[in-house]
Amino acid sequence: MTFYSTNRQSADMSFSEAVIKGLPQDKGLFFPKEIPVLPASFFEALPELTLAEIAYQVLSPYTTPDLTADQLKTICEEVFTFPIPLVEVEEGISALELFHGPTCAFKDVGARFMSRCLQAFSTSGNPVTVLVATSGDTGSAVANGFLGVANIEVVILYPEGGVSDIQEMQFTTLGQNITSVAVKGTFDDCQSLVKQAFSDEELSKEMQLSSANSINVARWLPQMVYYFHAWGQWRKQNPAADASAVTFAVPSGNFGNLAAGLLARQMGLPIANFIAATNRNKIVPDYLETGIYAPAPSVATIANAMDVGAPNNFPRILELFGNDFDALLQVVKGYWTDDEPIRSVIREVNAQGNYLMDPHGAIGYMSLKKYLPEFKTAGIFLETAHPAKFQQSIEAIIGTDVALPEQLQAFLNKPKHSLSIKNDFSELAAILQEQVKL
Repeated sequence: MTFYSTNRQSADMSFSEAVIKGLPQDKGLFFPKEIPVLPASFFEALPELTLAEIAYQVLSPYTTPDLTADQLKTICEEVFTFPIPLVEVEEGISALELFHGPTCAFKDVGARFMSRCLQAFSTSGNPVTVLVATSGDTGSAVANGFLGVANIEVVILYPEGGVSDIQEMQFTTLGQNITSVAVKGTFDDCQSLVKQAFSDEELSKEMQLSSANSINVARWLPQMVYYFHAWGQWRKQNPAADASAVTFAVPSGNFGNLAAGLLARQMGLPIANFIAATNRNKIVPDYLETGIYAPAPSVATIANAMDVGAPNNFPRILELFGNDFDALLQVVKGYWTDDEPIRSVIREVNAQGNYLMDPHGAIGYMSLKKYLPEFKTAGIFLETAHPAKFQQSIEAIIGTDVALPEQLQAFLNKPKHSLSIKNDFSELAAILQEQVKL
């Protein structure tokens, strides 16, 4: 499989080249040259397949020939080692719990897959520096996915004061090959600095940079796997239902997760509708309503992982629909909400059904409550992070303590190590150049 740039000004690349490069030189996004459609036999067998088996069949067309069959099978077996259960919250609505991995967030899937791909591809002796911006969960997932991986250094940019305490602990207490950098600015500023680094000719001569945000194809593509898995589990639970009578509500910030679900749909997964569910950073819902795409400075919300004013992955969604606005509207609906309704619904659902949602999953749940009467389908919302990752906020909402899972307790009371810079590319460049000298 080869990958082209959505801006169509850079040369096509193989999977391994696209993974290492991260971003095309023309500042577009890598996109697969072909989208294979999986056979009917795969969907018939899907409810009984393991996550690793699903991953191998779904990802094989994109990684061949850069990864051998044995390499891909090994990677899938190493990555998909934790459960991703589909849990009924109320009749007709289920949560896909994506928080049972090492850092209790959905990004464990993509970060772990990418780390193993990059390890397989970086055998030339030239060190690779993974540069990533995070609004919370990406940083912890990438840091833990790449911790101790030989020949790879990781530099994580995050908005100073813009992530939860537990999220920050998960990537600032590790040391080894992980460097954390607090930026005096927003997540969008961090993201902009990353883009500047990738387009800087001097840096590209001095070092081999790669990105681990969902803009990287090795982070983006494996997210398809849990959509196939969720549908398979739903079919197993509802064998008499229409195979396509399900809607996915996707909490969305950078929109890589939604783009992966839509790619799964083009591979044949029979999903009726998707909802792009977000907070006050409602760039995409506004676009779906008006047809005008207008990125704006991000604003801080209780659902901080979605505080993104310029979603990096949205061009992939447009590419999937051939930039046909009407075709996009047939499949994707937009939804946004403010902080107070999020608090209210977390409190209400926890009290009534004893199910505790995090702020991001809560937005997905709310979007289903709005649209399901119109769609007349079952609904699945992605519960993208464990509520305990937002311990202070959730405890204030429900009025009781939230126990930390074992994975998160491991980071408590460890000393934090973090550099601090202004929103200034020259300061970031100096840190990256120092990495070359190490």
